Amino acid sequence: MKPLKVAICGAGRTGHLNAILFKQLPNVQVSMLTNNQEVVDRHLANQPMQALMPDGSTLSARPDRVSTDAGVVVADADIVIITVPAHARPQALQAIAPHLSSSKPVYVGAIPGFCGFDWLAEASLGERSNVVIWGMKDVPHTAFDLKPGVSVKMGGGKSQLYVALHDRESAQSRQHLEKILTTLYGPCVTMLDHYLEITLTPGNPIMHSSVIYGLIGPYGQWHRKIFPQRMCWWTECPELGAYFLERMDQESQELCSAISQRMGIDLSSVKSLKQEIVEAYGEQIRDQSSMLSILRTNQAYNDILAPMIPADDNRAGYVIERESRAFNEDVAYGLVLLVEMARRFELKVPYIEEVLQWSVSYMQGLRDSALDYFPSQWPRTA
Repeated sequence: MKPLKVAICGAGRTGHLNAILFKQLPNVQVSMLTNNQEVVDRHLANQPMQALMPDGSTLSARPDRVSTDAGVVVADADIVIITVPAHARPQALQAIAPHLSSSKPVYVGAIPGFCGFDWLAEASLGERSNVVIWGMKDVPHTAFDLKPGVSVKMGGGKSQLYVALHDRESAQSRQHLEKILTTLYGPCVTMLDHYLEITLTPGNPIMHSSVIYGLIGPYGQWHRKIFPQRMCWWTECPELGAYFLERMDQESQELCSAISQRMGIDLSSVKSLKQEIVEAYGEQIRDQSSMLSILRTNQAYNDILAPMIPADDNRAGYVIERESRAFNEDVAYGLVLLVEMARRFELKVPYIEEVLQWSVSYMQGLRDSALDYFPSQWPRTA
């Protein structure tokens, strides 16, 4: 029996954790693409990576290949899993495209698959008819405290993993992908009918941006102030952040409803964020009575730090990092896309727009965004 050849593009938290978990499986070969030479050097020195599990145990593994060369990693891959942030995906796809096999189907997907990955991949790989484009709605597990090439901590896992393919893909490709992902993740994979079910699912773009806005936006308690110490995203979530999150979630649901009605697409799988979190984490949440309590008491979210860096000018304390994924990914490729989709459906989303405008100002402008690949004629060509 031929081994399943998996290429992971991205050596961040999710990439590390997936590589270690996959190597626990029989007959699975794992290659990892990274820009971090230190991770490559540790691999060449035969040093394994470790996953620190929630129960205190440890899993160790050494991928079959780790390289900065895309050709080395993806040349014979059966499935490619892209875990880099959304703003790094155009470059990642450009790097791997010339090296993908042309003699067999290659399943190229993103985890998580949000920010319109299907449109980006089609724009980048559209001429490769043997490439099957897919995405997973969310990461299979939370992961944190990464020490590159050394270890990563695994948080809570999802009870179900939802996957969709680009609407150009065949039923046969769908079945084969489900088989591959079930091999890798177990019998928790559910296939969705339309990729918009992933694109419109509320997640990081509204979660992270609303919390940051509630902390340091014009009405936040830390507006123009320095944090005395690093804080956790969720266990220390401000009430104002939860307030904006609920309203942005409601606007996202209204957008989903409008698209569903006008395009005739069943998007009933796209649930409110509160419901998504409760269904994903269940008993790991101690208090499910409100959005604020759900965020603060979800054990899977414990110890996940907000993106902060030391304050400049030798001042003591920390500030929210402008160059973090919470802005370069969640705002530029998440909120921007939601607002543009709403604009094309003539739907007002004032809370999302307010947070977007402030976030772009805090970022000191957008360098690139999802609008670089979002089809200009959508939804007419959908």
